[in-house]
Amino acid sequence: MKYHFTTDPADLDFDVIYRFISQTYWARGIPKEVMERAISGSLCFGMIADGALVAFGRFVTDKATFAYLADVFVLPEYRGKGLSKSMLTQAMQLPDLQGLRRMLLATSDAHGLYKKLGFEALSKPDIFMQKMDLSLYDLD
Repeated sequence: MKYHFTTDPADLDFDVIYRFISQTYWARGIPKEVMERAISGSLCFGMIADGALVAFGRFVTDKATFAYLADVFVLPEYRGKGLSKSMLTQAMQLPDLQGLRRMLLATSDAHGLYKKLGFEALSKPDIFMQKMDLSLYDLD
């Protein structure tokens, strides 16, 4: 099967994205309109197979100094084929992501993948802070 990388919004099937993301450990129960706003304000990318979206991710970025990688997934039936590494490698080469001083992400289960792409643990985690409201959607 052939896969191709895309940033074309017409290829990024929102129904597939929402169905998957709304069931994840990081965004379970996210309202559809919130996911739509998140996508519209992000640099989104995906992998297509036989005309269908099979993998997705997005960067929240100012396109000058900073980007936050979020919502990366590969549909279960397409895992184990190197799609996430291929997709992320291509995404990180997008012109809008060149010359950034910092890229961040949060993951509870894919550290090995992200290390292969140059990510590492925070060198000074004590300087980072967060404001988080877990009551906004059905998160565990």
